[in-house]
Amino acid sequence: MPEILERARAQVLSDGVGLDEASILEVLKTPDEDLPELLQLAHDVRMKWCGPEVEVEGIVSLKTGGCPEDCHFCSQSGLFASPVRSVWLDIPSLVEAARQTAATGATEFCIVAAVRGPDKRLMDQMREGVKAIKAAVDIQVAASLGMLSQEQVDELVEMGVHRYNHNLETCQSFFPNVVTTHSWEERWGTLKMVRDSGMEVCCGGILGLGETIEQRAEFAAQLAELDPHEVPMNFLNPRPGTPLGDQPVVEGKDALRAIAAFRLAMPRTILRYAGGREITLGDLGTRDGLLGGINAVIVGNYLTTLGRPATDDLALLEDLKMPVKALSATL
Repeated sequence: MPEILERARAQVLSDGVGLDEASILEVLKTPDEDLPELLQLAHDVRMKWCGPEVEVEGIVSLKTGGCPEDCHFCSQSGLFASPVRSVWLDIPSLVEAARQTAATGATEFCIVAAVRGPDKRLMDQMREGVKAIKAAVDIQVAASLGMLSQEQVDELVEMGVHRYNHNLETCQSFFPNVVTTHSWEERWGTLKMVRDSGMEVCCGGILGLGETIEQRAEFAAQLAELDPHEVPMNFLNPRPGTPLGDQPVVEGKDALRAIAAFRLAMPRTILRYAGGREITLGDLGTRDGLLGGINAVIVGNYLTTLGRPATDDLALLEDLKMPVKALSATL
């Protein structure tokens, strides 16, 4: 066994203490021949510190496109010549999407808006939408509405939103190469307010934006410092018309190394498959990741890209004998 994996077995598997940045970098450099052993270790860590259950979530966009920010990977930015145009979803459609999501067995439904941060119109629509969903569907409601003020954080808590998603997207040192209209520190500030409010923090990012392997390790370490409840793992699916539209797709083995490294950095965190896994990993790689540290999935389509059919993911979980997490009455 490579020395880094021996150390990780003792520190992470046995003691539940995540790896530091230097050790994460060593994991990311694991040779191909040691990848099966690395994935097995990450799976063992996931099983010991998180258990066998897999959390299933669906997402829907309340407001799509027309965003004023310049996130270079995003086709929802109004600054790029991408084909996504601004659209608002009405409340009945929101409730129907939640109902369809619950029918797949999902316990989590996330309402997303392509904005810098919510204005009064959006907060009012969120209030109405959350109330209607809770009256009609037995499902947890999460939200992703950009950067928040303290007052808006308090409003979301009062509405009954139990988890807030706000991705850091990449490490602090690389962030200015990806976004120029706001700072990494502004995102971090929103996340601290959310965590202090008692809402669960969901925070991840996108791999394959052009970051170095060292910056990938930096990102994992910064997420571990934040200690989010959940980390969505996205892999860049290059969108036509965006500045990163010609960026190459992450190699499958590199994606699996990253999944394992993030698991060894955050042994108790929900690590969720999100966008881009279909083109980066395919069916076989998706299975390998579920046996290499992943313990949650977004089913169905993403915000502007197609995902795998929910039935395919649920059939895979059944084949792997991984139970879908039941809705928690305590949240």
